[in-house]
Amino acid sequence: MVTLDLRHVASPALRDLLHLVNQPDFDRAQQQIERLGGCTEPVRLTGHTTTVDTATGEVLRSYTSYDEPTGSLLTACGNRRSSRCPACSRLYAADTYHLIRAGLSGGKNVPDTVRAHPRVFATLTAPSFGPVHNRPDARPCRCGTHHEPTDPLLGTPLNPATYDYTGAVLFNAHAGALWARFTTYLRRELATRLGLTQKAARSVLRVSFAKVAEYQKRGLVHFHAVIRLDGPDGSTQPPPSYATVAVLTDAIRAAAPRARISVTSDAIGERELTWGQQLDVREIAAFDTDSELTDQAVAAYVAKYATKSADASGTLDHALYCRPCHGRGATLLPHGTPLPCTTCDGTGQARPLPLLSVAHHVRQMLRTCWELGRLPEFADLKLWKWAHMLGFRGHFSTKSRNYSTTLGALREARRSWRTEQARAHAGLPDLDPTTTLVVGRWDYLGSGYSPGAALLAAYVWHRKEQERQFAAEGGC
Repeated sequence: MVTLDLRHVASPALRDLLHLVNQPDFDRAQQQIERLGGCTEPVRLTGHTTTVDTATGEVLRSYTSYDEPTGSLLTACGNRRSSRCPACSRLYAADTYHLIRAGLSGGKNVPDTVRAHPRVFATLTAPSFGPVHNRPDARPCRCGTHHEPTDPLLGTPLNPATYDYTGAVLFNAHAGALWARFTTYLRRELATRLGLTQKAARSVLRVSFAKVAEYQKRGLVHFHAVIRLDGPDGSTQPPPSYATVAVLTDAIRAAAPRARISVTSDAIGERELTWGQQLDVREIAAFDTDSELTDQAVAAYVAKYATKSADASGTLDHALYCRPCHGRGATLLPHGTPLPCTTCDGTGQARPLPLLSVAHHVRQMLRTCWELGRLPEFADLKLWKWAHMLGFRGHFSTKSRNYSTTLGALREARRSWRTEQARAHAGLPDLDPTTTLVVGRWDYLGSGYSPGAALLAAYVWHRKEQERQFAAEGGC
């Protein structure tokens, strides 16, 4: 093998890439990176697996990570945030799309008769906590300016001194609970409009939904939801004929303002958290109609927002609390004496808030999360842990039990397909699941690539994006 002198190469990443390319086992290293599809932060595992035929004791296949070029097996990080890993977030969005679409059009063990069920697309927003800079139609903002779409002032308070930051953070922290309360009132409102008791309504009707959270520019979450009426057994049964889209729409509009959560604190007094007055409810049309709000359009819309995070509103995509002390600013000695954390100098913050590269409005939201999180009455909200999410601690996408398939089922189907592809590629015989046993052990080694491998992964992602764009433009 020829030894290259790479001392003249200025870039350390390029030097590492050239060194990687000239390794005898580079093809296998490239194959691993290609298989991840451009994942930016893969997980590195060490270990082994052995596949045994329990009937004969024959070892059908064995694998160890020590035979890999890097001594480890690379697996995709699976992060849903597009800001952290575009490749994995795209896969998450695709899974979410199929999950939502199945609940609207059928498929994935959902019958296609579900298309005839009443279903709407609803958006529940946050209330106002003070006037902010915005772009009203054909009128200037309250500040007298016509803001451009990219103006950083959009969503920030007109008067930060009077803006209710405490209310904004508490709304985000309770948004998930407020949604749960809304669904309770929705079922009650449906029963009332159908002239039934709640028990009788449950025997003939079920409310199914899938929702996704989105951050507004002002740093507050609102929910986009597909809400569907089913029979008592879920998607396999239609609801009664008198449970119409009009009844569902009317019940949603009545249930939203009834959903309220009271918060009491000696420090901030009593607050009542509610949804905002802006409530949008629209019927979802069939796929083959001329309406803009079709099954496919709604599924694509929800999937797009499932991969976004609070960083879309200008904040961060990673936690702010100090990991060694778990945000407490101190660690406890065996006898219970607190010892100030030397990593964060007792602040509990991985990086001081004044040093963060965020707008003043976002910084004040972060500071409010931290201050409220120190109050005993809000300890269960763990606002210091979710400060980077501006207080929101719920899942970005959720669904009711019987809406459609699950993300776990979709991942398992993909995993089984890849296993079968690998088996066929290796020329292995079909395995009998009743007599096949797979044993092994895996340990976490770390995350990420070497600098050179990261360049190669970026190239893989860029190439795949070009291929997707070419296919979307009608290339062949």
